[in-house]
Amino acid sequence: MRVRVPLGGGTAVGIVDRLGLRADRGRKPRLRELRGVLDEAPLIDPPLLDLCRWISDYYVAPLGVVLRAALPPGALGSRAGGGGSPGRPRTERVLRLVRELRTLSERDLAFGRARRQRELYETLESVGGQASVGHLVKQLGFSRGVLDGLVERRLAEFFEREVERDPFAGPVEPEARFTLTPDQARVVGDLERLDAPGRVALLRGVTGSGKTAVYLEVLERLLALGRSGIVLVPEIALTPQTVQRFRARFGDEVTVLHSGLSTGERFDAWRSLREGRKRIAIGPRSAVFAPVRNLGAIIVDEEHESSYKQSDVPRYHARSVAILRARLEGALCVLGSATPALESWENARTGRYRLLELDERVTGHGLPAVELVDLRADAGEGPGGDAEDPPPGGGPRVFSKRLREAIATRLERGEQTILFLNRRGYASFAECAACGHVWSCDACSVTLTYHRRRRQLVCHHCGATSPPPSGCGECGGPAPRYAGIGTEQVERRVGELFPEAGIARMDLDTTGSKWAHVEILEAFRRQEVDILLGTQMIAKGLDFPQVTLVGVINADVGLHLPDFRASERTFQLLEQVAGRAGRGEEPGEVLVQTSRPRHYALAAAAEHDYVGFADRELGDREEPGYPPHRRLANLVISGKTESRVIDVAEELSEWTRRLIRDRRLAGIEVIGPAPCPIDRLRERWRWHFLIKAERAATLGGVLRFLGEERGQPGSGLRLEIDRDPEALL
Repeated sequence: MRVRVPLGGGTAVGIVDRLGLRADRGRKPRLRELRGVLDEAPLIDPPLLDLCRWISDYYVAPLGVVLRAALPPGALGSRAGGGGSPGRPRTERVLRLVRELRTLSERDLAFGRARRQRELYETLESVGGQASVGHLVKQLGFSRGVLDGLVERRLAEFFEREVERDPFAGPVEPEARFTLTPDQARVVGDLERLDAPGRVALLRGVTGSGKTAVYLEVLERLLALGRSGIVLVPEIALTPQTVQRFRARFGDEVTVLHSGLSTGERFDAWRSLREGRKRIAIGPRSAVFAPVRNLGAIIVDEEHESSYKQSDVPRYHARSVAILRARLEGALCVLGSATPALESWENARTGRYRLLELDERVTGHGLPAVELVDLRADAGEGPGGDAEDPPPGGGPRVFSKRLREAIATRLERGEQTILFLNRRGYASFAECAACGHVWSCDACSVTLTYHRRRRQLVCHHCGATSPPPSGCGECGGPAPRYAGIGTEQVERRVGELFPEAGIARMDLDTTGSKWAHVEILEAFRRQEVDILLGTQMIAKGLDFPQVTLVGVINADVGLHLPDFRASERTFQLLEQVAGRAGRGEEPGEVLVQTSRPRHYALAAAAEHDYVGFADRELGDREEPGYPPHRRLANLVISGKTESRVIDVAEELSEWTRRLIRDRRLAGIEVIGPAPCPIDRLRERWRWHFLIKAERAATLGGVLRFLGEERGQPGSGLRLEIDRDPEALL
């Protein structure tokens, strides 16, 4: 439970972890008197507290920081309230009838000439005997004097009623129930027959195979048994469509937890789950902490997504946390994806997880045909060139002739197109044509991206902006040329080539407001938009039957990143975005523009060959010892003085090597230190070293000892311990 304690010159709110601890021998315990107990009952249940302790231990993060992540906003703030809740419910004033007037004569006698009071009485009678004061005054036009008069006649009374803040509330059409396909029914049966509580199942289903229908069926059967469920989705952009599907089946049993909601909305959702009024929580990674009662299943949809990994302390992975929580609470954990993470795939192949597969789309149609379009053959104005779409800034052109003609064909047929490019902005960089100088961020070691609509150069890491330069400060040359392609430039070129088409762009620049992504997707669903283009937020989870063409503008973006997961990420993105095509009655087509058509990740994506790609990638990772073959931790040292960062990185990595030698630990090694691929970020220099280990326990022991014995290096330097990193940039 939460308590208020003295801290410094003020007070702080904390959670009592355990009772009965004793001070070390020889040390006099330092005791401080509590200033108050805020809760009558624990705010966090024992299994969830055990989960937080595990996260703290495994990811080497302070328990208090983990608890703050697990609780709703404000629960541990200095202004946290008592009464068993971390916030205040919203209430509204309601007027309700307390005396019944059955006959006309009774009403004539009670109201006399008070006509409006009689109208108010009869209005309340017609709506069940009560209504909010706000509705009566603002919508129906009754004055407050009329309301007070009804109370004075002792025919009605005021009271306060709690109002739940739920942005997804409202009528929803009931789901049109479909019979499960034989494959879906088989998978549901297999999940029901899993023999041990806490068992993990990996559901690998091709795009469009009906994984969501399996999730719905499993949850419905669990709810019938009095259990509850958590459904994790990788991004906020997926939530509205997912919520609609689940609410159509389960109605008001469903609530949403994510950071895009207001503090009040999140608090109400959290409390409705904790009190058992709602039994299904949906949201991104933080929803793994949802305080559901009698947990029956946790479903991790698109389990391969890197957004399940928290980038700040505590750097937990929601997939790993979901697996452990299911084990602690005797629940089922289902990991679903068309392109599972290689760690999950290896666990399924070796029997640690139960492998279930859906190999066919529910429509009975095959997966869309994928064609790799070689941009090298389209670079000039010769036979393979395209004079109607000249390359911007001397770089690659936006559309090959093949893709442009395919879009035109879909527009003629009244079908929809999705265009994917995982790079926002207008141009990737600004370059001086005279001397080759490239404009970079002053605070980060990255180039600035040109945003044409904002007329700014923008750093996509720290957010710094500057106006476009009028000339080169290095050589005095003219204004720069802008090279490379972003989604903003694609949008402009589409508008020029297809002026009659309805176009929408979906990326971080166009979805800044709370419901912008919902409005874009709804317009696309209503077919007010012919061409939807965007970054990775359009690559997964979307189901639009009229989409028959997907165009990938440049598949090479991300393929050359200095990260061991680069090929895996590229394959997953391509396979996921390709899966948006042909989900209705018409067959789908996918055109992938690339300068490396022979790369094994692209070739495998063109064949929808996940197993072949996984075999190749697992083989490539075995010799260097990257996951899943070995456990990995990335330790980053950062600070504003480069020489100090280098010194501490070298000293700390050597200290870790000595620790391994002195303790004679086998199967573990230190690699580095070296500059991070992005070696300066937000005015801080960054060096890192890696620790690879054959056993998780060995790696965990070293990381915990390092965190406890060395802690933070001080002097403005910072040590970040990232266990099981998703990226090494």
